[in-house]
Amino acid sequence: MTDEDGSQERVLELYGTIAEESWFDDDITPEMFKNELFSGEGPVTVWINSPGGDCIAASRIYTMLMDYHYNVTVKIDGIAASAASVIAMAGTKVLMSPTAMMMIHNPATIAAGDHEDMRKAIDMLNEVKESIINAYEIRTGLSRAKLSHLMDTETWMNAYKAIELGFADGILEDGKTKDGDISAFSFSRKNAQTELLNRIYAKYRPEPEEEVKPIGRKVDELKARLESIKKYI
Repeated sequence: MTDEDGSQERVLELYGTIAEESWFDDDITPEMFKNELFSGEGPVTVWINSPGGDCIAASRIYTMLMDYHYNVTVKIDGIAASAASVIAMAGTKVLMSPTAMMMIHNPATIAAGDHEDMRKAIDMLNEVKESIINAYEIRTGLSRAKLSHLMDTETWMNAYKAIELGFADGILEDGKTKDGDISAFSFSRKNAQTELLNRIYAKYRPEPEEEVKPIGRKVDELKARLESIKKYI
């Protein structure tokens, strides 16, 4: 593959789960990626289709690409989710297929122990989140508060929404079709759940109970009736 300036461009594929160690055939480790990246020189194109994985392993790959001395073109043809979205941020240019998706969310872990262990786990996750926001902020220019909210709600973005928010630069095109009126959208799982529950409640909420009308006569009426009866006793 030849770049615009005539130099030979290498192609790398990041297809599969990102992990520190390879457990399955489709795992990508930092060491594997490093061997591929530095096996030659010149600009590279990195194709991404990954559900994410280990955030530390993703950080190492992100740093390799950021430190690489040539242009890095990231092309997302399937999905760049979770930790894979962080790696995508290292591209000199980020392009997405019209059918591709990007997803960002809060980091997660598994912890066990007492309340101090749980507190340490929460502190650790907060710091990991801030480190991920660093990568998103550098590329998008969005505020940290905005990015934090997008992560809190687990946001899914199509290509046009990713471009609108600054996560991507353009659409992968082949020249056979022209751009149409395709709208940008993002999907928040938590917001969607809340909206659905609100709609269900509005449709099936119980009707307010009708006012219970007293049966029989009032006390004052009964007293008056008794007084009148006394006259005839």
